[in-house]
Amino acid sequence: MLITVPQAARLVGRNPETIRRWIWSGRLASQRVGTQHLVEEDEVHRIAAAPAGSRAWSEWLDLVDRMHEESPVDDAVFDTVGDILDEVRRGR
Repeated sequence: MLITVPQAARLVGRNPETIRRWIWSGRLASQRVGTQHLVEEDEVHRIAAAPAGSRAWSEWLDLVDRMHEESPVDDAVFDTVGDILDEVRRGR
């Protein structure tokens, strides 16, 4: 069932901004209806129950690459988040 961000926050005892961060980071998929994001109730429960940082590095890179493919931009201007993170890690 699709629910709003405030409903999701109440459901799992989190701040609505936390739910929005999950959406903005790509951790939680949403559908935009007007000015609201709607999320799957089951997914909210799943993410809230997962330990922080439990997503594997490869999963994040795959997610970023998929998002990049769905919304292509000029590669000469923008890198993917995965590319930027790889550069940061190499610089350490």
